[in-house]
Amino acid sequence: MSLVSALTTAILPVLSVAAVGFVLGKTRDVDVDALGTITIYVLTPSLVFYSLATSSLSGEVAARVVGGVVAFTFVMVLLAEGVGRLLGESEPVLGAIVLSSSFPNAGNYGIPLAAFAFGAVGRSTAVLFIAGQSVLMYTVGVYVASRSGTTTAGGAVAEVFRLPLVYAVAIAGLARWFDAVPPTDTAAMETLRLVGDSAIPVMLLILGIQLANTRHGAALSRVAVSNGLKLVVAPAVGVAVAFAVGLGADSTVARVFVLEAAMPAAITPLILSIEYDEGAVGVSGPEYLSTAIFASTLASVGTLTVLIAVLQSGAVI
Repeated sequence: MSLVSALTTAILPVLSVAAVGFVLGKTRDVDVDALGTITIYVLTPSLVFYSLATSSLSGEVAARVVGGVVAFTFVMVLLAEGVGRLLGESEPVLGAIVLSSSFPNAGNYGIPLAAFAFGAVGRSTAVLFIAGQSVLMYTVGVYVASRSGTTTAGGAVAEVFRLPLVYAVAIAGLARWFDAVPPTDTAAMETLRLVGDSAIPVMLLILGIQLANTRHGAALSRVAVSNGLKLVVAPAVGVAVAFAVGLGADSTVARVFVLEAAMPAAITPLILSIEYDEGAVGVSGPEYLSTAIFASTLASVGTLTVLIAVLQSGAVI
């Protein structure tokens, strides 16, 4: 796939829908929290269950993807922590660097992009990636976001078990294990497919609305480090991890894994940072994260266009 083809067939459809959300966020007072609640508790679980239950990926490949997500996240956390400390950063900016560098926007950006670029296998792999990352987000991510304040992270970790996404993954896995997945032409599965498919455009609209409401300023000159880690270092780590966990045998899955690893900074860490923010002198954690999300998302148009072209050519995997 050429750069132009990658841009027009994979990147532009995603950006077009997100741009509609951006304009909407600039011109209307949209309650994005309500949209987020619907996405988290209804749309995404439906998408996850249907995608996993009907996926052509084997259980072994799925386990390798999830294991790869765990390995990738911990490598990026250690790298970002080390770089941040070498630069002399302290909390809350240090935590913000770790969060923005380690957790890619594999959901409302990554799933649609993977689907456009790699079809059904792309979507299934991206769903597995976000399922594994969600657990880490509400454990490792909560710890990093809360460690600069007086709030204890232990109780907040239980939040992951309140998310229906976790149970959608478990139920889909059990259904496949016991060969109890209903036929796709049944009313129940058709309903889940319809609801799940609506998650993708809604995710992109939310992304655009959130970017429209992002504030930046003092942190703009300081996010180059996290952007470099997220958009340049992370894809390289993704390639290494994909080979390390044995995904190289399935080139499409491995390529989607690398693509998901290369996504810009995720939005959920910003929500966590706001939750645990206790005020700071200078740049706060939420200010740094919101700026990193905005800047990395804009920069990703170029980096992801090149990456998709490289991955489709087979030059790396």
